[in-house]
Amino acid sequence: MLVGNIADRLKALLEEKALEIKAKIHALEVMPDHVHLFLETDPTRAPAHIAAQFKGYTSNILRREFPGLRSRLPTLWSRSYFIASVGSVTAVAIQHYIESQKGN
Repeated sequence: MLVGNIADRLKALLEEKALEIKAKIHALEVMPDHVHLFLETDPTRAPAHIAAQFKGYTSNILRREFPGLRSRLPTLWSRSYFIASVGSVTAVAIQHYIESQKGN
């Protein structure tokens, strides 16, 4: 579902939200059914809260702008997500992984 105009708009919305919450996006790839987002933000902010902000913001706007999403899906995002902090691998390795996902 996250292809074409929807994917383009989703990227723009993620960038808008990142600016609003003062987070820096290092890598971003929108896949047809999920998103890879590598960002940097204040370490005192709860990762679950950050994920909820991105998901709530993008879901609200995308479902309003693309009514077909409402009729096809009960919700845009599932409750699940994966969050990890950079430590055992380099930021460059994570960026490379995310950028390489578009070809898979």
